[in-house]
Amino acid sequence: MSVLESTKHLEDELTPEPVAAPAFGSIMLHLGLGAAVVLYGVIGGFFHHNMWGSPGSGGAIQVNLVSSALPLPSNQPINQNVLSTDTPSQAPPPPEPKAKQAEDDQAIPISGKQKKPEHETAPKTPPKQIQPQPTNKAAYGEQSGTSIPRATQPSLTTGPTTVNNGDFGSRFGWYVDGISRKMSQNWYKSLVDQSTPRGARAFIDFTIARDGSVSRVQLDRTSGSPTLDSSCMRAAQRVDSFGPLPGGYNQSTLLVSYYCEY
Repeated sequence: MSVLESTKHLEDELTPEPVAAPAFGSIMLHLGLGAAVVLYGVIGGFFHHNMWGSPGSGGAIQVNLVSSALPLPSNQPINQNVLSTDTPSQAPPPPEPKAKQAEDDQAIPISGKQKKPEHETAPKTPPKQIQPQPTNKAAYGEQSGTSIPRATQPSLTTGPTTVNNGDFGSRFGWYVDGISRKMSQNWYKSLVDQSTPRGARAFIDFTIARDGSVSRVQLDRTSGSPTLDSSCMRAAQRVDSFGPLPGGYNQSTLLVSYYCEY
C-alpha cells in the first residue's frame, strides 16, 4: 500500500498543472477592469469631446472683442515743431522818413505871409568845469559847526557804580570796574525777602579812603524793601579794601554811589 501511495504521489508531481484556464481568466478580468475605468471616465466627463455645444440641437455663440488695457494707436500726423527753424522771421523794416514837400518855384508868394526861418541846431557843448586850485593850507574849520550841546560830565557811571569826583571814571575805569566786582561778590541776594518786587533798587553812598578802606556807608534812596536796603549796606561794609586809590588821583578820598537791584 505504501508503494502504491508513493507511486501515486510521484505521478501527481510529474503531471503538469493546467495553465490555459487561469491565464484566460486573468486576461478577461483585466479587460473588464479597463472597460470599467473607460466607462467611468466617459460618464464623469474626464475625457473631452471634439464637438461644440451639446449633442442635441445646434446653436450659435456671439463673441465681442473688447479691450481697454492696450488701446490701438491712432493715425496722427508727425509733429514738425522744433526749437529752431531754417527760415526765421525777418524783423520789421524801420519806418521810412517823411518826404519833404517839394516847393514850387513858379508859385506866387502871398503878401503878408512870413516864412518861418529854419533853425539850425547848434551842437551842445558841456560846460567847462572849473578845477580848484591846489593850496598848501589844511582844510580845517570849513565845515559848519554842530548844534549838539557840549558839557563836561562830572561823573561816570559804569553799571551800578557811579563816581562823582571829576574825571576819575574816564582816567581810572579799571578801578571803577573793581568796585562793581567786589560789591557784587559781597552782596548776598539770598538775604532779601522773596516778596520784594523784581527790579527794585536800593541806592547807597560810601567813601573810599586813600588806602582803599570803606567808611560812611549810608542809604541814599530806599527800595521799599527793608531786607534789600540792609543787605546792600552790609555788602559795602563787608569789603575790607577796594585797593589803594590810583597814584594819579590827587584827592585823599573818593565818593561812590552804588545800587543793588533785586
